[in-house]
Amino acid sequence: MQDWLAERAQATPQKLALLIGEQRWTYGALNQLVNAVSRKLQDEGVQAGDFVAVLLPNGLPYVCLVHALARLGAVLVPLNTRLTPSELRWQIEHVAAKWLIADEEIAQDAAQWLMVNCQLLIFSDSWLAETSFTIHHSPFTINNYQSVVFTSGTSGQPKGVLLTFANHFWSATASAYRLGLDPDDLWLSVLPLYHVGGLAVLFRSALYGTAVSLHPRFDLETINHDLDSNPITLISVVPTMLHRLLTSRTYWPADLRLILLGGAAAPPELVAQANALPRAVNGNQLSVSGKPSTDYRSPNTDYPPLVAPTYGLTEAASQVATMLPTHAARKPGSVGQPLMFTSVKIVGEDGEERPSHEIGEIVVTGPTIMAGYFDKNLHREERGEHRENKTSALSAPSAVNNTIHTGDLGYLDEEGDLFLVQRRSDLIVSGGENVYPAEVEAVLRQHSQVTEACVVGLPDAEWGQRVVAMVQIAPNATVSAPDLITFCRDRLAGYKIPRQIELVTELPLTASGKIGRKKVTEQLQKLFAN
Repeated sequence: MQDWLAERAQATPQKLALLIGEQRWTYGALNQLVNAVSRKLQDEGVQAGDFVAVLLPNGLPYVCLVHALARLGAVLVPLNTRLTPSELRWQIEHVAAKWLIADEEIAQDAAQWLMVNCQLLIFSDSWLAETSFTIHHSPFTINNYQSVVFTSGTSGQPKGVLLTFANHFWSATASAYRLGLDPDDLWLSVLPLYHVGGLAVLFRSALYGTAVSLHPRFDLETINHDLDSNPITLISVVPTMLHRLLTSRTYWPADLRLILLGGAAAPPELVAQANALPRAVNGNQLSVSGKPSTDYRSPNTDYPPLVAPTYGLTEAASQVATMLPTHAARKPGSVGQPLMFTSVKIVGEDGEERPSHEIGEIVVTGPTIMAGYFDKNLHREERGEHRENKTSALSAPSAVNNTIHTGDLGYLDEEGDLFLVQRRSDLIVSGGENVYPAEVEAVLRQHSQVTEACVVGLPDAEWGQRVVAMVQIAPNATVSAPDLITFCRDRLAGYKIPRQIELVTELPLTASGKIGRKKVTEQLQKLFAN
């Protein structure tokens, strides 16, 4: 078969595929642009099995690259645009990416972190010029690798999650089964394309034949304009985004049928507040008139809730469990039951399954589970080759028994609905971004006057959690908290930098001599509570 975009372009070439600002592309037009980008990549020497890093903001070039790399059989390595040069260099070196694609602005700084064996390609408008040359498609199967998406690791180093097209296919099928599907769906996506959630929306739209309204970043003014100007039916947000939307809106547009809320634990009061917002009665007519509807339902009118809390992870190609809005309003705090094809069980430290309402580790099984974490020794040895019983760069078996022990804590109630207690033992989720304390602590310890550090997350009304630290400094040290924040700024992405730091001569310890994280959290909560 052809890749999913090519198949969709043949089936519904005139259907709207992509909306960015005031620009629109049908599936036929988008497919032509992807052909042009594929030809450019092919001319540069990109081949099936190559690992291709991409460092770009959300936009048309990125969308075209996602589909073009799939068409050529190359493997996408999406890089977080918020990372520092040292973090970017580590990820590029880890997968031994053969190519890096960036725009001209980003490429100006590439010399700081680009590895020797990785060739830089600068994306320009000329890449989108129409072509009549033959594209050498790679044989497309859903077991091919689609991407290596980096996620934070509990050891402090990021892990490369190997996702196949099969992972995306089963995820898209299960999501549609749970959330429903309208041929006229227009999904507002502000999630970055270096996150699995952003990629998932692109592939789902091609499989469904629906459209995506893509935003480069979360900007309240432009998001609200889109909601009020176009017939948006779905929007994916994290709690921080929803919180900001609620501070700026007095109604939801009538076309909106679903707010998919994930990325962090959703406070029940936030869900209730969003569901209580009035709706416009008339459908959005802005595509014709250029003006939003002004006819609203009364706040007392009975209308269905919109927010669907969801639980997912990169290793499961996005969604694992999602609760429909009507059920979420009835059962606050739950993320619902696993999606079709997926099963969830709760296990104790002994590995035995726990009964209802008992907290344990969340274990997920199903066809959306990743092919595995990228192992640089194994995959460099096997890259581009297909050997019996070994992994290649083009395709891979799923993880053992299609199962992953998430490390997240939760419980199932008697109806099988999942409740999250904590997203991984020490994980901090700030504004929808995952921050592992080990990574931040390692940077703090690099300072010559720091002997130890403990990083935790404190509740924050806007960000969900904010990163704070208690740092043990050496005797006679002169370093200050602002000095350490500046020190981190040169070594960590902005969302990982501690917002507040308490300096101490000795960190609290447990009876076994380990750092007492619970005690640290309690002390920092008293010092820095909102």
